[in-house]
Amino acid sequence: MSAFPTTAADETAAPAAGSVPSLTSVFVRLKLSLLRNGLRQSGGRTAAYILSIVFGAILAAALLLAFVLLRGNADAASVAILLSGALALSWAVMPLFIPSGDETLDPSRLVMLPLLPRPLIRALLVASLVGVGPVLTLVLALGAALSVAHGAGGTVLAVLAVPLTAVTCVALSRAVAAANIRLLTSRKGRDLALLSGLLIAVGMQVVNFGAQRLGEAGGLESLEPATAVVGWLPPAAAIAAVDSASQGDYAVAAVRLLLTAVALAALLYWWQRSLVRLMVEPDGSTIGAASDTGGRDKADGTGLLARILPDGRTGAVMERSLRYLWRDPKTKAGAVTSLALGLIVPLVNALQGTGSIYWACFASGMLGMLMYNQFGQDTSAFWMVAQTISTTADAYAELKARALALLMVTLPYAVFVTVLTVAVLGDWERLPDAVGLALGLLGAMLATGSVVSAVFPYSIPQDSGYKNVAPGQGALAWISILGGMLTAPVLCAPLIGATIYLHVSDQESLLWLLFPAGTLYGALLVWVGLKVAAPRTVRRLPEILAAVSKG
Repeated sequence: MSAFPTTAADETAAPAAGSVPSLTSVFVRLKLSLLRNGLRQSGGRTAAYILSIVFGAILAAALLLAFVLLRGNADAASVAILLSGALALSWAVMPLFIPSGDETLDPSRLVMLPLLPRPLIRALLVASLVGVGPVLTLVLALGAALSVAHGAGGTVLAVLAVPLTAVTCVALSRAVAAANIRLLTSRKGRDLALLSGLLIAVGMQVVNFGAQRLGEAGGLESLEPATAVVGWLPPAAAIAAVDSASQGDYAVAAVRLLLTAVALAALLYWWQRSLVRLMVEPDGSTIGAASDTGGRDKADGTGLLARILPDGRTGAVMERSLRYLWRDPKTKAGAVTSLALGLIVPLVNALQGTGSIYWACFASGMLGMLMYNQFGQDTSAFWMVAQTISTTADAYAELKARALALLMVTLPYAVFVTVLTVAVLGDWERLPDAVGLALGLLGAMLATGSVVSAVFPYSIPQDSGYKNVAPGQGALAWISILGGMLTAPVLCAPLIGATIYLHVSDQESLLWLLFPAGTLYGALLVWVGLKVAAPRTVRRLPEILAAVSKG
């Protein structure tokens, strides 16, 4: 039982033992130790993490330089304030849906420890500030402040506003995660999270659409009404305070800075209350589950699905994979996000009138990503799958069945998105080559996904609703996905080259040949990918089981 329900006297008496180290230093060392030990497990993970640091450093330097060049521009305040607001919004939302992992930030692992609320909040907050993301946030806040800071007053406010902005962003992220941990770890809550993912996807496209319309509406000057509103919303209000102080309006600057400080205090209080409830209240998310078991068992009969699937191992594996897509919250979240983005991006570009039929290939790319990390969704239960794989033929049959299960969903959907995009653009003559390219890319993604699943597996934690990759494996997951996504277009180079050649040589009447060519080439790529992945899967069964069991 947690020691949270303690008195103030207990809290003041806790640090009496001088030999006891600070809880904050313990959590920081714990985070650094987890990171160091995770990097020692494999050279690939170390290389991936180093690449992420290099990429982050380049991005930070580019952002800082852009803000410095923006200094003195009439629209500098609008850009700085709105980007600060967008940064805070991303901190509040993205950790719930983007793969990330940090054992020191998972409150569910602290339930049995005798920790007091206030020291725990301080320790968690400081530990949260250690990482690439917080450093990038600090650099962006610094650049935003530099772009609007002028004079002694602006400089003094910038010194206070920059760390306040970064800390508020991190506290906002942790408070939202702690408040929603029970919801996200329940099945219904995780299903509801899918709607949030769709809203994010739609919101990104709205932002993209708005950015393209800025030039038509007078440029950045049209953002001044939005800037006036966001400038009073923490933590962007802290950057707006620097701008106000630079203009000599010290009263408004003080109010805006104070507003951000009050917001930070409120977030810390909310975070603490959420942790207290998590530590001392029972989890009723599964109450009544036993009473529904009988009804679900009857409703979960194989029915039509079993009748349309082939017999033997192939049908059994396909049914299992399809049930993962329908039942497992995190697998379902990935599938729904891929389906939504695969439709939204081509359709929005087509509706804008500036799109191309080849934007429909974006759906193939998003849907093909579902093949990545196939064994990770099995978690530690992969040992049962490993027991059925003893030869290359067994591994080939397992991977082929998983690919066929995905094709039952992705193939008709990719064709549907392509037809819809062509219909919106009204260019029906280009439908055959558009479908051919889409199917070729889908085959390339499935091929690379099968190989990546065997070579770069990672665990998907089941006890945390906001982590989709085990601690220490985040950089490995991202680098494997990005590597596969970059390899797939290279594999499609013959199709892409043929398309370009037919356009350049004015032989567009032969573009319909890309439909059968793309279909056959995509099928060939899938077959080759499975053949390459099968022997690697057999050889690496122990490594795969160890990697997917970390969550």
